[in-house]
Amino acid sequence: MTLEKFLTKAVTSWMNEEGPYSEIVLSSRIRLARNSKHHSFPTVFTEKEAADVSQKVKDSMQKAGESLELLEMKELQELQKRVLVEKHLISPNLAEDSASSAVWLSDEEDISIMVNEEDHLRIQCLYPGLQLKEGLRKANELDDAIEEHFDYAFDEQLGYLTTCPTNVGTGLRASVMMHLPGLMMTNQMNRIIPAIGQFGLVARGIYGEGSEALGNIFQISNQTTLGKSEEDIVEDLLRVVHQIIAQEKAAREALVQTSGVQLEDRVLRSYGVLRYSRIIESIEAAKCLSDVRLGIDLGYIKDVPRTILNELMILTQPGFLQQYAGGFLRPFERDLRRASLIRERLEMDDSQLKGGTDL
Repeated sequence: MTLEKFLTKAVTSWMNEEGPYSEIVLSSRIRLARNSKHHSFPTVFTEKEAADVSQKVKDSMQKAGESLELLEMKELQELQKRVLVEKHLISPNLAEDSASSAVWLSDEEDISIMVNEEDHLRIQCLYPGLQLKEGLRKANELDDAIEEHFDYAFDEQLGYLTTCPTNVGTGLRASVMMHLPGLMMTNQMNRIIPAIGQFGLVARGIYGEGSEALGNIFQISNQTTLGKSEEDIVEDLLRVVHQIIAQEKAAREALVQTSGVQLEDRVLRSYGVLRYSRIIESIEAAKCLSDVRLGIDLGYIKDVPRTILNELMILTQPGFLQQYAGGFLRPFERDLRRASLIRERLEMDDSQLKGGTDL
C-alpha cells in the first residue's frame, strides 16, 4: 500500500465492518507501551539514540516477518500527518516528533506500531465493535514477535517500564469508542462519567485525552495498568462497557416511548441538513451525523447504511478536507467543502441503493 492510499482512503476495512454491538460500540482498541532497556526514554534521549531505536525496531520488524509498511514522520508533510491522526493511525504526539519518529501500518490499517512517541514503541490494534479480547490476542502476538529481537525495559516487581508512570505495569491501554446519544439526551452521562472513575476507567472524547466528545462519541478506557493482569484489565472494562450498552439501549427505548415524534423529527431534520446544506461547520456536522446514525439504529432512516456515518466522521475532519482539496483551506472554505462532500456522499449512496433496488 502506498502513502497515498493511507491518506485518501477515509474508511479502513475495520471501520467499514459490523462487529458485536456495533450499533453502540464503533471500535475497540488495544495499545501496548514498550521501551528498550538499552536506551534512554524518549523524553530525554539524544537524536543518536532515537535513530538507533528506530533502526533496531526496523530490524526487529524484518526479523519478525510482519508485513507492515513503514512511514517516517520526517518524510511527511504536516497535512499528511494530520490525516493520519484523524484516522486514529498515529497520535498527535507522534505527529509533532519528526526526527526519528515513524509508524508501521498494516494494509487493513487495523495494526499501527508507533516508534519514538512518548515511549519507544506503541503497539496498537483496532477492531470493529466490541472485540477487546480479539485485539489483545493480536497485540500480544505482535508484542511477542518483536520482543524476540528487541530487549524491553522490564522490572520483576513493577512490570514494563514506561515514560509516564500511569502506564507502568502492563503498559496496556484498552479502550472502546462508543456512540451514546441516548445517555446524552437524557442527561445521564454527567452521572456515568464520574461513576466509571471508581472502577479505574475514564471517558474521553473521540481523539482521546483533551479532546471533546463530538457527535456524542466517547472513548472509555482503563487508567490502571499496575497490579492487574492484561486479561483482568480487559475483563473489568468489558463489564462496565456492557453496563453502559444496556443503559444506552434503555435510554433510547425511553426516548422512543416518551418523545417518539419529537425524536424522529430531530433525526429527519438533521438528515435534511446533511442532504441540503451548502455550508456546515464541524460541530454541527458531528451533531447531525450522530442524529442520523441514531435514526438508522431506530429504524427512522432505512436507506442509509450505518457504516456511511463512520466514513463521514473521518471525511469531514479538517485534515481530510484539505487533503482532498490539495492544500490549505480557510475555515469558511472548509465549511463549504464539508457540506459539498456530505451531499455528494449521501447522494452517491442513495443512487447505489436505488440502483440495487431496480435490479
